[in-house]
Amino acid sequence: MEPEEGTPLWRLQKLPAELGLQLLHKIIDGICGRTYPPYQDYQRVWDSTEWIHVLEDITKFFKAVVGKNLSEEEISQQLNQLNSFHQEAIMKCLKSRKDEIKQALLEEIVGISSAQLQDFDWQLKLALSSDKIATLQMPLLNLHLDVKENGEVKPYSVEMSKEELQNLINSLEAANKVVLQLK
Repeated sequence: MEPEEGTPLWRLQKLPAELGLQLLHKIIDGICGRTYPPYQDYQRVWDSTEWIHVLEDITKFFKAVVGKNLSEEEISQQLNQLNSFHQEAIMKCLKSRKDEIKQALLEEIVGISSAQLQDFDWQLKLALSSDKIATLQMPLLNLHLDVKENGEVKPYSVEMSKEELQNLINSLEAANKVVLQLK
């Protein structure tokens, strides 16, 4: 069965089976921060436009499969249009280098923001009244953050009501759950 144009990795069918494993490992090297395979090594198989699509498709496929933590059955379903040589090569690469790809994805996420929390301090205050209300009795939290960004420490101060503080705590707990799932 010939894969249909538009299905994941359909362009891979043009590649001779003996070159499949080598290409896939080189693309994973590229995902992991090393060099991607050069076009010159595969110019007999694809033209330059197709080559760009091949790199993008395979890279996107590996990142999606590892990022979504798909099972072998789910991966096989996505590959069912490819010949058995290419299916086998992809599964071998995934089994042997899944942890490397996962680490590269984590580094990519961490690289989105280089800011790091250096220190924090908090203070709880009780606002007894305001210029509009004679008796207010509202607790307020003053949060002081020292954030290191590009080697420079910048101070930030925030005043929050009880509801705003609860929203912040919920957001931080949700972010922590995501980080724990990625480990």
